[in-house]
Amino acid sequence: MTKDDLRGLLRSYRQGTLSEQAVLNKLAALQFESLDFATIDHHRTLRQGFPEVILCQGKTVSQVAEIASRITRRSQPLLATRATRDHFKAVRRKVRGAHYHELARVITAREPKKPDQGRGTILVVTAGTSDIPVAEEAAITATMLGNPIDKMYDVGVAGIHRLLLQSDKLLKACVIVVVAGMEGALPSVVGGLVDVPVIAVPTSVGYGASFQGVAALLAMLNSCASGITVVNIDNGFGAAFAASLMNKGRI
Repeated sequence: MTKDDLRGLLRSYRQGTLSEQAVLNKLAALQFESLDFATIDHHRTLRQGFPEVILCQGKTVSQVAEIASRITRRSQPLLATRATRDHFKAVRRKVRGAHYHELARVITAREPKKPDQGRGTILVVTAGTSDIPVAEEAAITATMLGNPIDKMYDVGVAGIHRLLLQSDKLLKACVIVVVAGMEGALPSVVGGLVDVPVIAVPTSVGYGASFQGVAALLAMLNSCASGITVVNIDNGFGAAFAASLMNKGRI
């Protein structure tokens, strides 16, 4: 249920075309849906502005497909992360118009036709090409949440001129998501150049002493640049969701 749906119910009640009991029945029926393996939260849109997102990792293909079907049959957009192509094949059989974004490992359906009005641009930046899969998860998530996005890929500190030559993009953005592995230095550089929120995403890209992203995570947490927020390793989805809230003026 969306806020528009709720307004419609209240309008119908005020106009006398819907009884009090009918309104109560609709609200009660839409709260959640219990399956043998999952409890789907159908009020997530009303509370947070977007339906429940499916984390496919650890779920069987049939579980993911069934959850996706229950979400989309209520005319809600679908976002499923950490999905394999097998997950997608199962979803496609139940959800018409589903798309698989292989690099990001994301399944979407009922995508927004255009960004929400009044929102600024979320800029997604990567240090290296190897960080792009996590960045694409962030970019697709931000798009599904109704935000205009822009991208700057492979502009890490090993060749800082690549970043500075595109500084106009940095200055136009309202929120910046910076994705970096190795030593995780890029968010500090970006944070020192802009006056908007910067969300740093450490990735598990790097050699042995990077400890699968722990080195980048600690570097970002210890950044001397002000205004940087750090999410968990490889968490492009979480970064984009936070960026969307900031872009809507809710943080």
